[in-house]
Amino acid sequence: MLDLRPDCERCGRDLPPDADARICTYECTFCPECVDGPMANVCPNCGGGFERRPIRPAAMLAKHPASTVRHYKP
Repeated sequence: MLDLRPDCERCGRDLPPDADARICTYECTFCPECVDGPMANVCPNCGGGFERRPIRPAAMLAKHPASTVRHYKP
């Protein structure tokens, strides 16, 4: 199951489950401003590209909540 991470790994911006976020195939998670700007659509962790993170429907979000583990490291 997709790990809905709560923050951008580059800038720390909050990314709630319904936010516009980008993920790579390893589920590295970033905000669109970081991906489209300085990262130029290349994941710094794996070198891959990004896709828009899907939105988990509310009923499924209640059953399988988003992660609370933050990945931003200042």
